Amino acid sequence: MASKAKTPEDTLLLEERKVKALEKIANVLDALTLWFEDIEKDEWSDRMQWYLAEIHTKFVAENKEEK
Repeated sequence: MASKAKTPEDTLLLEERKVKALEKIANVLDALTLWFEDIEKDEWSDRMQWYLAEIHTKFVAENKEEK
């Protein structure tokens, strides 16, 4: 992680960057939500299950093992 901010201006700049990053993440999640709602679920069911299982294995299960 970055070193601590030294001045109030640095702290303000860092907080603004955090807010912008969170807004970008929220926009991506919103776009993904809309995409998931619009897909033909009958055609994608098996594929989506596989992708979600891979994501779970890669990110969720690995994080639990590390703790």
